[in-house]
Amino acid sequence: GRLCENCMIGNPQEHSLRARLTQLHCTVKYFVEPFQTSAATAQNAYNSARIAGDVDNAMLSLVVYTIVHIFSIPDLAGLHKKMIGFLYQMAKHKRIGVLITTMAYFNTVTALIGNADSCGVDPSIGLKTHSEIFQIAEHTQNAFLMHHMIVNQMYVSCYFRQYLSVAVVAEKYGMKTQAKRVLDFYFIFYQGIAAMCLARDTKQNKWKEIGEKSVTAMTQLLNHSTWNFENKLFLLQAELNYLNGRIAMAESSYKAAIVSAHDHRFNNEEALGLELYGIFLVENNKVVQGLQQLEKAREEYKVWGAIKKADAVLEFIDLIKRTMCHRDCNHNTIWGHTQMTWR
Repeated sequence: GRLCENCMIGNPQEHSLRARLTQLHCTVKYFVEPFQTSAATAQNAYNSARIAGDVDNAMLSLVVYTIVHIFSIPDLAGLHKKMIGFLYQMAKHKRIGVLITTMAYFNTVTALIGNADSCGVDPSIGLKTHSEIFQIAEHTQNAFLMHHMIVNQMYVSCYFRQYLSVAVVAEKYGMKTQAKRVLDFYFIFYQGIAAMCLARDTKQNKWKEIGEKSVTAMTQLLNHSTWNFENKLFLLQAELNYLNGRIAMAESSYKAAIVSAHDHRFNNEEALGLELYGIFLVENNKVVQGLQQLEKAREEYKVWGAIKKADAVLEFIDLIKRTMCHRDCNHNTIWGHTQMTWR
């Protein structure tokens, strides 16, 4: 990434080169440099593309900017407002491909913040629903759009603990192509979390095998970047240790995942780690400590801007507190992952 940037600076075609190399530059950054730094790269690429008159890459830079913010920068409400402008620009310039892709991410942000309406999106733009975009991707056999739709579906479903939905999407679409795409590591991460939670609930070995493969794959990714992948690996290891009954090791791994996510500024994944750690504690009869972690998770989700998700955690906390007053209830039924519906 730095070499790419150094080669452009001072070149007579600097702005044109920066615009054209945006996707390649950010792809490298996703793997070997702090993920969050790609936001500034995308912003600079957008400015250069406008100077060079390169509308295609200007619009592509907005997609890259959106992706970086959704996955790593805690300001979903601010991003939501910016994306309305992005959609307008893309529609104005008739860049339908990036427009539809950005709609997918817009719907994801809406699902997390809980704003059910289009929040000022011009009706003439024709904002598509999640299902409609999936249909477009399948009908046109657009691999780029499908890749982003799959990641978005798994992203939302994983955060709202709809693990069977994650597993269904992963099984249906995961092996359709052997081509590697830049956000595949998120596919690995969300599939692994979902599979190991399903393994604990169903006792089916196939979910455990998927979880183990996810840990192996994330371990390999760690060789590229400690910053981007360490916390994800720790959290997958925590879930696998828990699944295998290694309670002490699981607790250590949850704590390591939370610290790593905090240190590497993945606020959303810090919140996810706190939530899963809290559930782990509750399920292992440490209810008071578990509630404390869930409260921390809720606060982190609010900092991220995922208000609907924060409200879902609060509902779960309230359920636990109510259940504590009825200790004759069946403990395993109450805490089982598949018993919770996050809507």
